[in-house]
Amino acid sequence: MRKYNAENERIKRRYELYLCEAKGQDEKSIDKVRAALVKFEECTKFKAFKAFHIEQARQFKDTLRRAKTAQGKPLSLTTTDATLRLVKGFFHWLAGQQGFKKVLTYSDVEYFNNNRKDARAAHTQRPVQYPTTQAALHAFQAIAEHSEIQRRDKAMFAFVMITGARAGAVASLRLKHINLVDGLVFQDGRDVNTKAGKTITTWFFPMHPDYLDYFTAWVNFLRDDRFFGPEDALFPKPERRMVDGKFAFDTLSRDTYSNSSQVNGVFRNAFSQVQMHPYTPHSIRKTLGQELSDRNLPLDAQKAWSQNLGHEKFTTTVSSYLPVSYQRQGELIKALGVGLL
Repeated sequence: MRKYNAENERIKRRYELYLCEAKGQDEKSIDKVRAALVKFEECTKFKAFKAFHIEQARQFKDTLRRAKTAQGKPLSLTTTDATLRLVKGFFHWLAGQQGFKKVLTYSDVEYFNNNRKDARAAHTQRPVQYPTTQAALHAFQAIAEHSEIQRRDKAMFAFVMITGARAGAVASLRLKHINLVDGLVFQDGRDVNTKAGKTITTWFFPMHPDYLDYFTAWVNFLRDDRFFGPEDALFPKPERRMVDGKFAFDTLSRDTYSNSSQVNGVFRNAFSQVQMHPYTPHSIRKTLGQELSDRNLPLDAQKAWSQNLGHEKFTTTVSSYLPVSYQRQGELIKALGVGLL
């Protein structure tokens, strides 16, 4: 059982309340803050925050640079930079709290800054792998569909291909959010786990028709054969039952998943079983971004495509989901030189 400082725990609890109620951060974000502060306290041997000295910040940075992952590798620059920023945020808040204004200044807090070189490297965008439309279709077609669970997984894959929905949203969707008549999904931020609780209306993207056909058949199966209602899960968890004295998970419940791990697993397995990189469902958003680029659509259609992904600004789609590889960058520049563009 790890050590702790009772006074520090009370202060951290106040900060967590501040992040939740004043800053509107979710539990997942606050968990990252908790982990970062524990790392700092371990470095100081759980000294009281009131005993803070700038030397502790320097020692903490040195500790992070020497730290190893579970695999024995150094912490990534991104992880180190994020940890420093989270701890710095806490001490910036603490500097304004009663009882700390005389022992901690905002200038002291600046000692948690990462060096410019590492900070710049930590925020450098790196190429993210994503499947081509042909690769995704191949993986989809290879998914088995012998059981209800396998059919659910295949429908889940198809759904992401025609919506680009994030894994957390997919896991929490219910049948009431699907409109097959108009061809859309209403990602209601009140009860769907969308990013930042945003409500998104997404019309089904015009991808390969097999995706929409399979997903439509799945929804009809739930409604007509299993008699699922509007409040039941679109991609339900397995139901536990006894078979020959053993627990089996081979049929569907009516409950949604509590997190996105199953959705991620479905995609990784689908690509892995056809000897491809284990792409995540989030990578499909880049596939859809590339599809937008390949179609050479008029400006208003490009904007509609962007909104369909849940982006209020078209620039978000361009910067995050229209990747230009170094090879493609070179091809485009060379084409400009010979007047091909």
